[in-house]
Amino acid sequence: MSVDFGPAGIPFMTEKEYNETFEIHKKSSSPSAWNPRSWGRKRWAGALLGAGIIVTAIVVPLKVARMNRYPSYSKLEYSLVDTYSGESFFDSFEYGNGTEATHGLTNYVTKEGAEWSNLTYATSSQAIIRVLPKDSTGTAGRPTVKILSRQRYTHGLFIFDIGHVPHGCGTWPAIWMSDTDPDIWPKHGEIDIIEAVNQGNKGAQFTLHTTDGCEMGVKRKQTGKTLSNNCLNSTNYNMGCAVRGAPGSYGERLNDKKGGVYAMEWRTAGIRMWFFSKNEIPPDIESGKPEPSEWGTATADFPSTKCDINSHFKNHRVIINISLCGDWAGAPPVYREEYGCPMECAEYVGSVPEAFEDAYWAINSIRVYTAPNS
Repeated sequence: MSVDFGPAGIPFMTEKEYNETFEIHKKSSSPSAWNPRSWGRKRWAGALLGAGIIVTAIVVPLKVARMNRYPSYSKLEYSLVDTYSGESFFDSFEYGNGTEATHGLTNYVTKEGAEWSNLTYATSSQAIIRVLPKDSTGTAGRPTVKILSRQRYTHGLFIFDIGHVPHGCGTWPAIWMSDTDPDIWPKHGEIDIIEAVNQGNKGAQFTLHTTDGCEMGVKRKQTGKTLSNNCLNSTNYNMGCAVRGAPGSYGERLNDKKGGVYAMEWRTAGIRMWFFSKNEIPPDIESGKPEPSEWGTATADFPSTKCDINSHFKNHRVIINISLCGDWAGAPPVYREEYGCPMECAEYVGSVPEAFEDAYWAINSIRVYTAPNS
């Protein structure tokens, strides 16, 4: 069959073919074809299926994109700004005194009291912070120490070289950062860099505490175990959003290996923390030129995806303390059931002083680095 084409390359139609094509178009374009009231079941099913396909094609990629969002931890140029080490270590700190807000059997002593009781002292290589390992105590609590840096920080890279960590039933040691001004907490957040309770043999815990609006149920890159995702301080008995490191990241196992290094990077993109055992410390840390982008996956990762880091964290001091008993370490489900400690916590802390021989920090150094545009 031959077909005739017009000058524009369009085939000619016979009158009959034209009329048949017009009728088909007329029927398919009739108002009833576009009026849902006139649709049968098949047309409705087809329309709904098509709509579902369109919605799925739009929504699913959006959800995937949201789930895969992750901030850019691009390389920063860090410079050393503060070093806490040597015999002058404690000159850069103030001493807290009195009791702890966490309801422990803790009596923080003054600088004079700590020096007189030999609870704090520094050599050319280490600073020691300890619990009094002698004498029974009364309701005032066992003498111990809490120190707070005079300097305040917003952003930075913090390197803690630790030779020995406190451990033992009833202890609750921590190295952390927060704004300690009255009535501020937790408006400016809290960053727990090294924290554990009792024997600490389950590993160090890394935690953020904030006001509402900071969540970590997002894509993260970390080796530690997530314990909770909501950083709001009032949830889960003030647990915050917590990550636990490997068992060797704290306690007797760590001390047997002569300690290790903990690092915390705090920047607009997020907050990340690492633990390195003594034989795994990156060479750039030891050379004084730390580069987190070379350290591999963090132990704990708190990205800014659903948490505005800059609005939740600011104006922090470095805080080092050893609390005793209290809301976490002394809680019966933790003290007795989880860690198998004897007596009641307050009784044990008050009447077994020799149990606190190993309840001390030995800090080789703390170094703080900052970078522009962090």
